[in-house]
Amino acid sequence: MINKVILVGNVGADPEVRTLESGVKTARVRLATTERIFNRQTQENTEHTEWHTVTLWRGLADVVDKYVRKGSQIYVEGSLRTREWQDQQGNRRFSTEIQAAELKLLGRRAEGQQGAPQGGYQSQPSAPQGGYQQPAYAAPQSVPAAPSMPVEDADDLPF
Repeated sequence: MINKVILVGNVGADPEVRTLESGVKTARVRLATTERIFNRQTQENTEHTEWHTVTLWRGLADVVDKYVRKGSQIYVEGSLRTREWQDQQGNRRFSTEIQAAELKLLGRRAEGQQGAPQGGYQSQPSAPQGGYQQPAYAAPQSVPAAPSMPVEDADDLPF
């Protein structure tokens, strides 16, 4: 089974960073992704913005704390997690979030690729105390487009 999410978007507010009693650092980021949709009938482009909550732990939370601010553009890879809790009125509430495993700093919306460090950071369960790979300060690579498949081959899919 696969549970993988890849997002590229703009941070909508400064991250919420906390350190738990155990000393583990966690961060929560609100990330906006925008789709541009072309309506052939009206010949108009429309935009749809979706807001995501991204949770980062340990070393990734350190990176967010140091480098990510409102307006930063980031690349996030992770998995979906659903939490359940009770609100003050006793109602069951649910929230779906992205649990980040990898983070790349792409820059700031207003500054293009300037003004923010670039590079990728990965969460690695086996990494000692930091939980992330040292940054590789290089220009971020573009995310490859999904390969296209001719329509006539669609019936040959194994599922």
